[in-house]
Amino acid sequence: MDSFPQNALGMVGKMTETAEQQPDKAIAFQGAPGANSHLAALQFDPDCLPVPCFSFEDALDAVSKGKAGSAIIPIENSLHGRVADIHFLLPESGLHIVAEHFMPIQHCLMAKSASASISTAMSHPQALGQCRHYLRAHDIIPVAYADTAAAAAYVAQNDDPKAAAIAPPLAAELYGLEPIVDAIEDAAHNMTRFVVLAPDAAMPEPNGPVMTTLIFEVKNIPAALYKAMGGFATNGVNMTKLESYQEGGSFAATRFYADIEGAPGDAGVDRAIEELGFHCNEVRVLGSYRQARARTVTK
Repeated sequence: MDSFPQNALGMVGKMTETAEQQPDKAIAFQGAPGANSHLAALQFDPDCLPVPCFSFEDALDAVSKGKAGSAIIPIENSLHGRVADIHFLLPESGLHIVAEHFMPIQHCLMAKSASASISTAMSHPQALGQCRHYLRAHDIIPVAYADTAAAAAYVAQNDDPKAAAIAPPLAAELYGLEPIVDAIEDAAHNMTRFVVLAPDAAMPEPNGPVMTTLIFEVKNIPAALYKAMGGFATNGVNMTKLESYQEGGSFAATRFYADIEGAPGDAGVDRAIEELGFHCNEVRVLGSYRQARARTVTK
């Protein structure tokens, strides 16, 4: 908690203390009060008790240690790609994905004075990347910080009149900054996908579209990935996301993160995962959950 700017610590302390009284209702998020993840927690569950955490690891630890019933983590953005390395964070945490949430993202440029000539803008690297066209057009130097709302808090407690923050409009209210320009993101369709993590896996009711997230490591032999993917095609399982990543320093085996439509218990999914196992050193299901947004595109 002491890693947050001083003027955010009071709010962080009160929110944490309130959540300690009802940990089952608490949702941990990364960032200071007013961050996009704070807003996402309230959108996902308006009755929840949001718990600010300085890092993604801290948010997951809060759930693992019973201080919060769940955590909400941003994993990808429509403009700037991957947010959190869920590939590494989730397997280490022992938690399960139980839900997803999509939230439109609006970025506001804010400073201590709306009449100031702004030379730098501080925010999370994702937010800076989502506003890069505006920043370049106005010769504003981007400065990376731990999260959007904490950047607003930092700017508010310092004396540089030319420093601004990029954060949700709520952060300007919380930390006493003046909004300069609203909606400076590079595209109106700016959207972030969040996943909700909990200690126990949940199986959605079979009355609507379901997603399953899994990680797997293919054997280091020719055409292993091609053969592994064949089981999804032949069993009619739609894969909506596939990303590769390396673990360790050997570069000898590639791991993949995948989202598929359906869940274990579906005949096609069961056959596809079984076939996947023949071509992999490891297959691990991270969770099955209700689709919050349709993946199928109709033309």
